[in-house]
Amino acid sequence: MQAEIISRKENPLLKRIEIQFKVVHHGEGTPQRETIKEEIAKLAKAPKDRVVIDHMDSQFGTTHALGYAKIYDSKEDALAFERKHILGRNKLIELEAKKKVKKVGAYKPVKAEEEAPAGEPEEKPEEEPEAGKEEPKEAPEAEEKGE
Repeated sequence: MQAEIISRKENPLLKRIEIQFKVVHHGEGTPQRETIKEEIAKLAKAPKDRVVIDHMDSQFGTTHALGYAKIYDSKEDALAFERKHILGRNKLIELEAKKKVKKVGAYKPVKAEEEAPAGEPEEKPEEEPEAGKEEPKEAPEAEEKGE
């Protein structure tokens, strides 16, 4: 893997250097973000914890990727100015895991194995007669007509 800096711009207002880079990776997939951070840090002669990779794009079927990185004056400046999801991708902060929300009213079919635990025998409910097969009820005896 080879990395080269295409353009470099100083941004004193945000206390950073903005870099556009190109990474050539023959015979491999797109390199990991951490590997590219190390290469950019070597080229810019800056500590790895101050380098933030914003994005990196690789075209299908090509062996190069173009990207955008920022090198801050200090780690505190990076934490103050960068978006949280970018800091999480660059492992400068730990992102909290999202909680899964259970959908209300969602239908999920239940399998027979899940109904009863394996150690307990299944209990069969008493079968009720079906609507069409009801036993005939005895009709009340007709009262005899009085004399």
